[in-house]
This record gives sequence, C-alpha cells and structure tokens, in this order.
Amino acid sequence: MARPSILNSVERKFILLVVDVAIIVAAINVLVNYAIDAEFISLRLKVGVFTFGILTYLLLAYVLEFYNLEKITKRRYIVSQSLYISGIFVFLVFLFAVIVYDVSFWRIKLLYFLLLTPIQIAGWRLLFRNVFDIIPDTKNVLYLYDENTYGSLQDDIKVIDGDEKKTFYKVKLTYSLQKDSAINKKFFLTATDKIDAVIVNIKSYNELPKSLEKMVLKSILNGKEVISFTTFYENTYEALPIKSHNDSFYEILQLRNKKIRYLQRIFGFLINFFLSLIVGIVFVLSIPFVWLLNLFFNRGPLFYTQRRVGLHAEEFKIYKFRSMVVNAESQGAKMATKNDARITPFGKILRLFRVDELPQIISVIKGDMQFIGPRPERRVFVDELNKLTPFYNVRHLIRPGITGWAQVKYKYGENLEDSIKKLEYDFYYIKNRSITLDLRIILKTITTVLFSRGV
Repeated sequence: MARPSILNSVERKFILLVVDVAIIVAAINVLVNYAIDAEFISLRLKVGVFTFGILTYLLLAYVLEFYNLEKITKRRYIVSQSLYISGIFVFLVFLFAVIVYDVSFWRIKLLYFLLLTPIQIAGWRLLFRNVFDIIPDTKNVLYLYDENTYGSLQDDIKVIDGDEKKTFYKVKLTYSLQKDSAINKKFFLTATDKIDAVIVNIKSYNELPKSLEKMVLKSILNGKEVISFTTFYENTYEALPIKSHNDSFYEILQLRNKKIRYLQRIFGFLINFFLSLIVGIVFVLSIPFVWLLNLFFNRGPLFYTQRRVGLHAEEFKIYKFRSMVVNAESQGAKMATKNDARITPFGKILRLFRVDELPQIISVIKGDMQFIGPRPERRVFVDELNKLTPFYNVRHLIRPGITGWAQVKYKYGENLEDSIKKLEYDFYYIKNRSITLDLRIILKTITTVLFSRGV
C-alpha cells in the first residue's frame, strides 16, 4: 500500500506564507483605514504604507528565518519568534507612517494594530504547528552508498538545527554498491512504493548499476526527491560536508567561480564604512569607562594584542579589551572555553556584552579585517587544523571578519573539533556570499549581542 501523501517543505512554507501575508494585509488595512484620522487618509498614504509594510515583513521574515520549518516545531520558539518579528514589523510600520506622512491616530484602533497583530501571527503559527504535527512530515529515504561513504549520513541525518532534535529524514532502506551488481525485483518494488526520497552518496556515479539507475529514474518520474548527499547536507544544515568521502569538493566549493559581483562589493564597502563609523564612535566612548573599571576590577593592560592569520594566510595584529588575567598563556597557547578560569569577573561582563570585541574596529580600519567573514585563528591552531582536515586554508580566500556565518550558526568554539565543524559554515559562506546572507548575519549578530547568546 502506498504511503499517504506528504506535503513537502515548499508546500508547507507556501501555506504558512499565504496566511501570514493575509494577516499582515488585514493588519495594515486596519491601520490605514481605521487607526489613522480620516483627514490624513489618501491613496498615496495607503499605497506607501502597504508597500513598506509588506516589503518590511518579507525582509524580516527571510533574514530572521521565519520560515525555517525545522525550527517552528518547537512551541516556545513559535511564540517568542512570532512576537519578536511581528513586534519589530508593527513598530517599523508605525514609525514609517509617523515620520513620512506625519499623521495622527485614533488611539484605541492603533492599539489594536500594535498589540493584536503579533498575537494573531503567534496564534496562527501555533495552529499551523498543531495541525501539521499530525500530518506526516518525515521522509522515508533510500540511501545509496559505497564502502567509503556509508557512515556520512548516519551521523548527520537526525539533528537538523539548533536544540530541536526531530527526524525529518528517516533511512528506510539502504543499498551498497558492493553487495551485488543488480537489485532484485522485490527490492525494486519495495523501494519505489515505500520511499519518499533517494539520497545518493557514492564516489563515482559511473559505478551505478543499470538496474539501480532505472529504479532511480522511476522514482523521479513518480515525483520522489532524488538528491546527492552534498545537496542534502547543504540544504539541510546550510553548511558544506567537508568530511564527505566523495571527490567532488572542488565542484562543491566552486573555486573556479570568478563572477564579478558588483552589488556585493558595493554593499560590502558600505557595510564596512557605516559600521566602522558607528562602532568606532562606540569604541572611543567606551575606552574611559573600561579603563576606569579596569583599575578596580581587572588591573593590568587595557588592551590585548595577538597575531592572527588573515587574507592569503598572512598574519596581522588583532586588538581586544583584555578580559583574561595577565600572562594568561604563560604555559602555552590554549583556546578559550565557555567557563575559562583565566577570564576575570570583569572580563566575563565584557565578553557577555561583546564589549571586548570593540577594539577589532582598528583592524577593520587598517584593512586587515572586515565586519563579515570567517573568524581569524592563530597560526599555531591553523597549522594543527591543516593537519586534521584538507582545504582548511581555503577560508583565507577572503578577509576574516568580526562576525560571520559560523559565529551565528554554531556554538562558541572551544576546541579543534568545534573549529572543524565551524569550517563547514565558513565554506558555505564563501560559496554562497550574497547581500541577503550578509543581512541575515548582521541581524543574527544583533540578536546575539542583545540577548547575550553564544557565550
């Protein structure tokens, strides 16, 4: 018997988006037609507020991953994220109407817009979660592998993202190319009837038996999902599988991609310019306060300097407010850990609010760093990591950054294993650099600082 139809992720996201937009449009309609005094209502105002509101919501939703289905399976996450994003949305729309159109409001009806919109979004998403919780969302997978690649999928298939450990792909059948050269009819019928997706992880696609190739093609014609392990990994984790045993790494990373991305370069320049100005002012203003508090709670040098590896594997000097005891590495280089005993009590406060990172603006101004990019490591750790994994130096193709995709997607790195895992996210960023990805990183960094995450 065939399995019940499964709504794929695109269909679920579409349903979620349609109702979200309907709620947003209804909320903006309340604002422009009922909350704003009648003397200010005009076609220009309506078009302006509707356009700004919808575009703002879609941008926030995309950048803050409002449609990450793996995350919204957690009830607490749904409520907090829904209130957070829709709260920002209603505030920005309200601010836009006040500043651009200089209007006045009916207070009660404005209150409806400001308070009820986030509640409606959160309520709809809770309903969405509960309804689709009883509809199958786990795909039964046929995993095709060879003797070198079997372990890859087993380690990574269950944990999709963050703290929510939910199985979205379940290995129902496996097939090794080393077992035999052809598949029997019973396996063929079972696979085509009971699976929803085929994940192929083999060294050479030329080794795929004709009978198995026929089954894969039949699966495609029957609407099944057929993807390579690399594609599965990249789409699921937004990272690149550097431990994959196949020989397609150069193709994965697209090292020969020489496209000139003018908009990306202009955006990068503007981001570095404006953030250098803003962070530079904050840094200068913070110096006397940190210096004064250091006299009482953290005696010793104000700044801490260190050599790091940057663009083209060349070393440069990085600057930070000192958060550890003096001579913290008298016994040799050691990675900082979450509850490092070398961090002073005042240093913990500096790290909690990322104040210790402010002096890195000096390296940005000097051109050694940029705001978004892989975090620079020390030479001693770079040499060790190069021994543990190939291609590590690929991350030095671009300038290192104060924040980056690995920083906002993965926990605080405490050892070499964490550094290798974060390398997957660095490679993903190098391959998929874009304005939208940079915006996601910036907004995720802001929320990380505001809510003191990742320390």
